[in-house]
Amino acid sequence: MQKIENNKYTDNFDEEIDLKKLFFVLVQGRWIITSASAFFLVVGIIYSLSLPNIFESKALLAPVQESSSLISRSSSQYNRLTSLAGITLPEEDNSSNSKKAIELMSSLSFFENHIMPNIFLPNLMAAESWDKEKNIIIYDESVFQKNLNIWVKDNLDSKQSTPSAQKSFRVFKDAHFSMYKDNKNGYIVLSIKHLSPVIAKQWVQIIFREVNSFYKQKDKEKSEKAVIFLNKQMAQSNLSEIKKVTASLLEKEIQRLTLVEANKDYVFEYIYPPSVMEEKAEPRRSVITILFFLFGFLLGLIIALIRYYLSEEKSSI
Repeated sequence: MQKIENNKYTDNFDEEIDLKKLFFVLVQGRWIITSASAFFLVVGIIYSLSLPNIFESKALLAPVQESSSLISRSSSQYNRLTSLAGITLPEEDNSSNSKKAIELMSSLSFFENHIMPNIFLPNLMAAESWDKEKNIIIYDESVFQKNLNIWVKDNLDSKQSTPSAQKSFRVFKDAHFSMYKDNKNGYIVLSIKHLSPVIAKQWVQIIFREVNSFYKQKDKEKSEKAVIFLNKQMAQSNLSEIKKVTASLLEKEIQRLTLVEANKDYVFEYIYPPSVMEEKAEPRRSVITILFFLFGFLLGLIIALIRYYLSEEKSSI
């Protein structure tokens, strides 16, 4: 028992000596630690101030209740009769357009066919800063020369006059585009980050408009084909019962087509639309400066410890 107490006392004594030694090292190397901390503090301030402001525009979207699903349910009562009559209607896709749209908006094909043609590509690939007073983008001349309206060949793949869709998509998705779904309420948060708050808002609006337009046109074409198909079936059939069923289905498809044409916000609607933000989202300059300072302090401490123990080894030889 006494031996255990002696060991505890020895450990506490050694710990006290180590803490005293560490304090002594800090005092002895205070100029190194202070110099390293001050140097990296200044570097952090300069670096953070050199970073351009990034603005983020957000929109909260809600899936539009698909009115066509009501028509689909009401027309399902005729499926059995049409199958018995030998009429095969185009298959209904029961999955929600909004679910598919979430995946579509993050795809290369949607960017290439619906976003890329509607934006000024240098704003994505060559923007360097934003002039707030004139509300203009200043471009990196080593990438895009605005006066000549040409891309610098060194930054392009061979035999291309503009950045490729895949390269542009990577930049768009990694640096600008963000989207996630809130599983609690089913709302979708769509956001764009950019040097210009005006462009950030415009790009959110483009995505919103194009995804609604894509599914609206797709369902419109599907209903138009169904109307043509049903009219053809009515003309070919001589049985009054089949004509009655076909006429009912045709009525439903015409109703669907009317709803498609009437709905402006076809897949998503705004809970709140995007705005031109006045306050930046990035960079957090105070955080960057503090991190640089802490790095300088730790580096100075390490240098002071190494210097102390090296001097101790020399004195012991």
